[in-house]
Amino acid sequence: MSGGIRPIGVGMLGYAFMGKAHANGYKKLSYMAWPPPLMPRLVSIAGRNEEAVSAAAVRYGFERHVTDWHELVTDPEVELFDNSGPNNLHAEPTIAAAEAGKHVICEKPLGRNAGESYDVWQRVAATGVKHMTAFNYRFVPAVRLARQLIEAGELGEIYHFRGRYLQEWGPTTEEVWRFDKKLAGSGALGDLAAHVVDLARYLVGEIASVSGTTHTFMPGREVDDAVESVAEFEGGAVGTIEATRFATGRKNAFSWEINGSKGSLAFDLERLNELEHSEGTKGFRRILVSEADHPFWQWWWPHGHIIGWEHTFVHELHHLLDAIAGNGEVAPHGATLEDGYRAAEVCDAILRSAESGRREHITYR
Repeated sequence: MSGGIRPIGVGMLGYAFMGKAHANGYKKLSYMAWPPPLMPRLVSIAGRNEEAVSAAAVRYGFERHVTDWHELVTDPEVELFDNSGPNNLHAEPTIAAAEAGKHVICEKPLGRNAGESYDVWQRVAATGVKHMTAFNYRFVPAVRLARQLIEAGELGEIYHFRGRYLQEWGPTTEEVWRFDKKLAGSGALGDLAAHVVDLARYLVGEIASVSGTTHTFMPGREVDDAVESVAEFEGGAVGTIEATRFATGRKNAFSWEINGSKGSLAFDLERLNELEHSEGTKGFRRILVSEADHPFWQWWWPHGHIIGWEHTFVHELHHLLDAIAGNGEVAPHGATLEDGYRAAEVCDAILRSAESGRREHITYR
């Protein structure tokens, strides 16, 4: 089955939205990103609902299922622990898996606040295993091309970053764990703005200070529905960070623009295969990021045959497996648990600013 490629046993916590995305990534990379650095073997999947997790195991192709995540941690056949569970289950299982000698990937946000995130990073890093925070948008071909253009000096000195992540489902009255502060930690901030913060750090650099406001539109809801923030970067750039679940008509609209002394770049997730580039003041031209020499394209199709959102997980998980196989490190292109912590520190600073009305300077522990 593995074609002579060393297998790696995967144990996954969570079977819903992210569980499906990660399981699809493992299966697809095993035959599309050929030859994979390691061959994913889907050993076991954990979830509290016996009926649902057993059905997910069959559907996704896991060999077995359990209703207690501790069984994944103690399973000798699990070498990589994939935490796709809700936010309140990010810290303890991830730490336990790493301390049991398993490599770990954890969905974002790494923790419900910066303190929890810092603890996860420190305790996992101390074990020496490979670790990744699942900021999958680093693995969009257009985003990676943008990073290459910036590193090549095509934009010159960076002046501005403006990023926004807009969705519309916030007005729902359904009971969703993402609205429970004990489970989620925060609302649109940790769920959506964390992605904006991470890409701001990845493309522009560390954020030095923020001034923010948050708002909850639904009476009685514990977490923020929307967040707005102004940021200053250590390198001298200024920026804006916006996220909301109340942008009627916006389905999954993550867009950003970067302006520099020599040019600008712009991206919209709803046009995932495109990057807009202005060389100087010429105006923006569209780059269809599907050429043979574009990032990640060696695994896909002839140019112009575009890929989708789910392929970001193929790229992300392949990168992690490559690091585990010893062919490189998770950083700088993959988000380590330190990156997960640093994003959480910025998000916490936005919350403090919203509460105090003052600009908050960011210090990392």
